[in-house]
Amino acid sequence: MTVLFWSFAFFVGITLATFVVDYIIAAPTASGPQSDHFNGKKFSNPNGSKARSMLDVLKWSLSGDKGEWRDLTLQDVPCGDVPDVSGIDRDEAVFTFVNHSTFLIQTNGINILTDPIWSDRASPFQWIGPKRMRPPGIKFEDLPEIHLVMLSHNHYDHLDVNTVMELSEKHDPLFIVPLGVANYLEENGIYNTVELDWWEQHDYNQNVSVSSVPSQHFSGRGLTDRDKTLWCGYVLQLPKGNIYFAGDTGYDGFFKEIGRRFAPIHTALIPIGAYRPRWFMQPIHVDPDEAVHIHNDIGARQSIGMHFGTFPLADDGMDEPIKDLAEALKKYGVAEEDFITMEEGTSHRVSLSARKAVVG
Repeated sequence: MTVLFWSFAFFVGITLATFVVDYIIAAPTASGPQSDHFNGKKFSNPNGSKARSMLDVLKWSLSGDKGEWRDLTLQDVPCGDVPDVSGIDRDEAVFTFVNHSTFLIQTNGINILTDPIWSDRASPFQWIGPKRMRPPGIKFEDLPEIHLVMLSHNHYDHLDVNTVMELSEKHDPLFIVPLGVANYLEENGIYNTVELDWWEQHDYNQNVSVSSVPSQHFSGRGLTDRDKTLWCGYVLQLPKGNIYFAGDTGYDGFFKEIGRRFAPIHTALIPIGAYRPRWFMQPIHVDPDEAVHIHNDIGARQSIGMHFGTFPLADDGMDEPIKDLAEALKKYGVAEEDFITMEEGTSHRVSLSARKAVVG
């Protein structure tokens, strides 16, 4: 009887603790009119695909087929310098890779960050969860004035609340977010936001507009808020050529529509990591082979890989995405210079009207 009592008490305690933690970390949800991808409560992918269940998460976690990672944060890895962009023309852009999905994009007189994360862990808590295995390529305090931040969805490795709060305090940028995500930012004292549904556009100024585009993924920061805010990619529309930021995504046919609507796409930022095992990751993360398909589907003149080698989020090792990308480029006859990867802290200056993106 005593064993049964304490077993029951332990179960009740764990259940209550789970609900308490979920209440703390779950994000507020979206509301608004229904659409072809929103039923009034939850959002859905263009083809109806869904992320795997919690039972599948448990099955994957017990599979034990993880690739090799090295903790480069323990080494003396120098950070890069923020490039001087005072002399760039309207048809130029400078991309500096921070790492993971974080880029500093400088073009047309403004500084833009994509999915910024400077925290040590992609997690609601900084003592547990996926650990940063390589340092950011730019120190946070070395950032130039940030005018615009694009957040693709509310997962911890893409919406890092510590980073966005500090950005808001020090730079007060405009945050472009998918439907429902502004509520979470407002809970954390961030009010300079614009929410976009898929295919909606915001004109930042007369030269720079941002359009939200579909991606195939899911959302949620806790156990009870899955798919209750939207996920997306973005297209920066510029006078001489557009820039595509894919966010986090699986593969489907809508990329060709993005290419048709926003041609010419000069430079694309496409994820290449967190893709193994395919039975689990395929609905939500492309592999390097599919990343090359996206590059071709959207008609990008050049693409840059992201979402790899920083946080161990799947079974692929730190170096696998780069190796598999090289194989995929060879397989489909795409030149290596047309789909590159960058070291964190390095920059590329590109001419958006040129046939090739990287010019320096």
